[in-house]
Amino acid sequence: MSNKSKITSAYRNVERQALGEADDPHFVVLMMFDALLKSMALFRENAAAKEGRQLKLKSESFARSLTIIYALQTSLDFEKGGNISENLFQLYEFSRQQLLDAMRAGEAKGTENAIEILTEIRDAWSQIGSQSVASE
Repeated sequence: MSNKSKITSAYRNVERQALGEADDPHFVVLMMFDALLKSMALFRENAAAKEGRQLKLKSESFARSLTIIYALQTSLDFEKGGNISENLFQLYEFSRQQLLDAMRAGEAKGTENAIEILTEIRDAWSQIGSQSVASE
């Protein structure tokens, strides 16, 4: 294993451990949104890349974005959340499709719409957390 691989692996283990130890599920979801938006922005910046470092960034940010979207989708509680969960699932699915389309086309055309929608959801999620802390 190369030195870079060891460092990357150690970073991922620390990140996983931090998420696993978080007592506040609301905070974990907020962290997921932040990581997703960061990854999607990086993908958008490198969407047209065909070789070199930019291609690697494109591939890594694409994979990370899809993984986080999947995690958000599978964390929804459809029994408790009802229509809200269904709507969120559809918005996450829209974002996933925009990423897939952008990867196929080699351009970030629809990714911007997905980023805007996810930013609105992230901001609303942050507000909900602020309100619940204030009400305690």
